Amino acid sequence: QGQVVESGGGLVQAGGSLRLSCTTYGFDFADYTMAWFRQRAGKAREGIASISWNGEEIFYAPSVKHRFTISRDNAKKLLFLQMNSLTPEDTAMYYCAAASLPLYFSHGVDGDFDTWGRGTQVTVSS
Repeated sequence: QGQVVESGGGLVQAGGSLRLSCTTYGFDFADYTMAWFRQRAGKAREGIASISWNGEEIFYAPSVKHRFTISRDNAKKLLFLQMNSLTPEDTAMYYCAAASLPLYFSHGVDGDFDTWGRGTQVTVSS
């Protein structure tokens, strides 16, 4: 059974940046689409960025496009999310997830992912 562990969250002022990392274990990382989701207080979890196994396909939700960048290092089995120009609306728990099927690209659809981390909290102050 695979595992993913998020890190890099914290408190940042509006306009600032953070870089989230996801360390993965126990599955063939290079074969799976990976994604970042977030859950804001009182709202459903949403997929904000996904990247195909080979990095050739990338999806961003409109709310983060042009501000966030998803990337991966298949050799090190790591996933990243560079977040720039943060606003208080980005305050949320951020989750890393691995797709349930190999070599399948998902546009951040919750049901397409079955390996989840516990999340890392990002808080943006105004």
